[in-house]
Amino acid sequence: MESYSLKELQAYIKQNDSRPKNKQAYFLKLVEEVGELSEAVRKGSRLTETGSIKGTIEEELYDVLYYVLALANYYEIDMEEAMRLKEDFIKQKNAKRKLAQEQQQRNEDSSGMDGESNE
Repeated sequence: MESYSLKELQAYIKQNDSRPKNKQAYFLKLVEEVGELSEAVRKGSRLTETGSIKGTIEEELYDVLYYVLALANYYEIDMEEAMRLKEDFIKQKNAKRKLAQEQQQRNEDSSGMDGESNE
């Protein structure tokens, strides 16, 4: 199998999905796969150690990704665009947080200077 971008993988799933209109089934499968991922993580089951993808973290991560993208397809959500928007939001939030911390530090520094005596 060749490499896919997120957009290409989403399109691949949309093209090859056998149940494109069943959002409840997608959601239930997603929850099931997250549970299986939890088990694989708990066991530390890796492809490099087992020689087979079955039951590994790699398999379960793909399964989770598959159902996330299938749900995105159902709701006609471009996940690359959603990712870009979310990352922009996080950057803005972090920038605001940093500015607030810097302002707080300046306020603390200036209030500390007020309490100093000149000898």
